[in-house]
Amino acid sequence: MRMSDKLREKIEEQIATGELLPGCALDEATLVVQHGVSRTPVREALIQLAADGLVEIRHRRGAVVTSISPARLLEMFEVMAELEAMCGRLASRRMSEPERADLLAAHQACEQARADLDSDAYFYCNERFHAAIYSGSHNSFLGEQALQLHRRLRPYRRLQLRVRNRMGTSYKEHEAIVQAIVSGDAEVAAQNLRAHVVVQGERFGDLLASLAEMQSTTV
Repeated sequence: MRMSDKLREKIEEQIATGELLPGCALDEATLVVQHGVSRTPVREALIQLAADGLVEIRHRRGAVVTSISPARLLEMFEVMAELEAMCGRLASRRMSEPERADLLAAHQACEQARADLDSDAYFYCNERFHAAIYSGSHNSFLGEQALQLHRRLRPYRRLQLRVRNRMGTSYKEHEAIVQAIVSGDAEVAAQNLRAHVVVQGERFGDLLASLAEMQSTTV
């Protein structure tokens, strides 16, 4: 893997975990010192992150972590819910037995993380769970679009898991999704995934409150 790719992954992970918050400046010189690399891989990594929508490169002002307005965030989750519903509908019809086994293994890993009350571990197991559904759709274009938007929403999906009881609720929703996919019920799989991902009402309020709290603690 190229140095710029490794650096992109590292910065993306810092954004996902909240170490780098929306609006945070990404100074090239600072990144060079922090990561012990030259300016070239830093610039390449920032360009890649900008292409993914995680970073904004502003003329004469450098790069900053992308800030998303509440209205825009809600729109993105609405689209994400529909993409995941489509993936679930196709996966329920197209998944092979080994792919179903991978989905079940990811679901079991989520169960262990939930039992351990480890939201960080659950976050990564949850990513594996959803990636298995994208792959199982056997529609590469759809999977690419779902994965790209999933990556843009990573910091906010992670925040949701820190809301009280969200891990337990998420796991129950996963259980219903798995049952629908394994049984081949395409419409129920789509409905369950849509409801699992869409953020509205209390869930949206909780997400915004969590984001405000995280930002205030770093000031």
